[in-house]
Formats: sequence, C-alpha cells, structure tokens
Amino acid sequence: MTSTPPDGDGLRILVCVKRVPDASSTVVLTEDAQAVDGRYVGFTLSNHENCAVEMAVRLADATGGSATVLTLGPEESTDQLIGALSLGCRAATVIVADSSRFGPADVAREIAAVVRDHESAGSPYDLVLLGNDAADTGDFQVGIRLAYALERPVVNGVSTVEVADGVLTAHAAAADGEETYSVPLPAVATVLEGGVEPRYPTIKGRIAAKKVSIEHREPTAEPVGPDRVRLLLPPPQPSAVQVLGEGPGAAAAVVDLLESLGVGR
Repeated sequence: MTSTPPDGDGLRILVCVKRVPDASSTVVLTEDAQAVDGRYVGFTLSNHENCAVEMAVRLADATGGSATVLTLGPEESTDQLIGALSLGCRAATVIVADSSRFGPADVAREIAAVVRDHESAGSPYDLVLLGNDAADTGDFQVGIRLAYALERPVVNGVSTVEVADGVLTAHAAAADGEETYSVPLPAVATVLEGGVEPRYPTIKGRIAAKKVSIEHREPTAEPVGPDRVRLLLPPPQPSAVQVLGEGPGAAAAVVDLLESLGVGR
C-alpha cells in the first residue's frame, strides 16, 4: 500500500536514509570484513542523515510542502522510517533488500526508480536529500550517482540550505570559511551534520507515525554489488598514564600538575 503526500504548492522533498549499526560502543566487523557487525549494538541513523531528515522537515513546514523518507534495507528498516515519520515526514518507502549486497551504483539506481515512479504517479520531488556518506561503510557516491541518473544538479556536504524562486541555495563548510552554491530545482544535495539541530519526536508524532502506511517495494534489478575488498579498523589509540607518586608524598606533584593545567586560576 502506498502512502502519498497530499497535493500542495509547497516543496516536495525526498530524504534517503540508511539503517546502520549504532557505533557508540566498540566497532566490530563481520567475519568477511565487508560491514560493521550490528548484531549486538542495535541500529540507528547516522548523524548526517538525522540532519538531512531535520532539514527536509523544516523546508516542508516552511513552504507548506511535504517530506517523504526512503530507505533500502531489510524489513526491520521500517523502524528507522517510523522514527523519521514521528519527526514530521508524511510518507515513507522501503525497498526491501539485503543492503550489504548493494553498492552505491545499485542504491542510486533503486532510488532513481522510486523518484521516477512517484513522478509518474503525480508526486514529483523538487529536492532529494541524503546523508553525505554511509556511517557503516564510508560510501559517499550515492548522491552524485543519483543526480547523474536523474540528470539533476547536486551539491555535496551542505550544512544549511534555502529555497526561493525555484533555486536551491546551499551552504557548505570549506577550509577558508563557507562556500555557497545556487542550483535550479529539482536538485539533489547531501548533508553533513552540524548545520541544523535534529529535533526529538513528540508523543503526538509517535502516534501519528504508526498510522502511516509505508510503501513496500522490491528492487528493480539484481545488484552488481559493492566494489569493496574489505573494511579496516584503525588501530586503537595508545593511552599513557603518568604515576605522580603514592600516598602523601604525591601531594606536591598533584599541586604542580593542577597549576600547569590552570586549575584554580
């Protein structure tokens, strides 16, 4: 069953998210080193994508439009879609598949297919937002590949955006400050965390999210797969401990250390 946002003059925004392992604790790879093992840590969205959802909802609210959330992943990925719905997205689509078998080109192809199908059904998207890169595999190609497939302009690594008169103005951090880009709609943009502060769901939002019928789709083609040899974890950072002394004899050393740190000034 398809859930379609109502018609209106405001912006129609599609925000694409990915179910990823919660890496707030020790990161463990799968046996084949192709992915982060999330069996024991739970799943979530990346900070980039949380900001993309927030950006989509703000733009939709400001223009009287609507935000739709999409993911490619297992059936359990609907948990993350419901989370986005509780924040203000008004429709959701899940492409049910084993995401580990899909490379960036595969994911971009499937998102493009959804965009085209919704457009042919009378629900075109003015803007597609994605996280800047995947939190679990580090892939950062999907936004560019999607824009190429849809023949739309793309801006990567944006912090904030504005839309006026059919033009997207995107701001991105740069080494010497901030860069600003202006591109015509429809467009694609990938979002970096930090530009907006994601909101928390309300009780009303959670209740409303459970009433939304999520569109379920199958992939349009067999995936080519990721062109990945393996993931590598960085070596643990060594830690150093300085023993200041034992018992009352260490008091003077502690005072010296505190003074060197500026404590008490």
